[in-house]
Amino acid sequence: MLRVIDQLKALGLSSGEARAALDNGKVRVGATPTRDPVRLAAPEDVVLNLRGPRLRPNLDLAVVWRDPTIAVVYKPPGMLSVPAPERRSEPDVVGICAKHFGEAHPVHRLDEDTSGLMLVALRAESRAALIPMFSEKQIEREYLAIVKGQRNKTPQALRSTFVRDRGDGLRGSLERYPRARRAPDEEPTPAVTWVWGLEVLWWAGLVGLRLETGRTHQIRVHMSEDGSPVLGDMLYAPRTVGRAAPRLALHSASLRFTHPLTQEVIHLHSPLADDLELLRRRLLSPPPGAKAEGNEG
Repeated sequence: MLRVIDQLKALGLSSGEARAALDNGKVRVGATPTRDPVRLAAPEDVVLNLRGPRLRPNLDLAVVWRDPTIAVVYKPPGMLSVPAPERRSEPDVVGICAKHFGEAHPVHRLDEDTSGLMLVALRAESRAALIPMFSEKQIEREYLAIVKGQRNKTPQALRSTFVRDRGDGLRGSLERYPRARRAPDEEPTPAVTWVWGLEVLWWAGLVGLRLETGRTHQIRVHMSEDGSPVLGDMLYAPRTVGRAAPRLALHSASLRFTHPLTQEVIHLHSPLADDLELLRRRLLSPPPGAKAEGNEG
């Protein structure tokens, strides 16, 4: 593991050229556009493309893989996945892909504040093929999150039955909120999230997560109800935990699927976004005299 800027220099760039490449979105670690010169990465994970489009890392959408029918993009935090009627002037992943490729259709979504890999269909027939693959668990999705407390390295399954309104307008588990409000036609849906610890931080931890089902806010609800809310979650975490990160500390880190039309196996990996990587480094050890923010409220 070496600093990204050292690896760029080893490729023949000067210090100024390396920093310009980073600032202009010409460098990726895996599928993650980065402008962080000191983050550590394996040499094989650092990708330099001086002919690639100029973009602002962690602010602009980046296409990391595509063919004529499917694209995998890197969604920056703060960008909508699909158009919102009340926010028509704001860019969204599907709208940007449609503008660039002529056609685009959503097959899944990421929360607005979540960064990382997202799958987009570029043709109606590929969307029709991908949608059942999600329901049949043929598309593997893994996430990284920074949460309050630490988790065991052994994967643990969090299982519950989701309802749309636990009683305060938020989603939740029927097992936790047995008196949750349900519409007459609402069928509670099973939700399964696998979670395991990756790194012990100060009062927090870096965890890996794998979705077995794909309910709205599934990771956020499961982690909150299990006592390890995601930092920066202003809906489901206690207030001090919600304020402990600049945004939701959740990142879509891995996508693996077999292309439904070509049968090619696609596997892409995206390390933490720059802002979450900086948060992780800050939480490696407490500053002198500091108090654990997440231990209140």
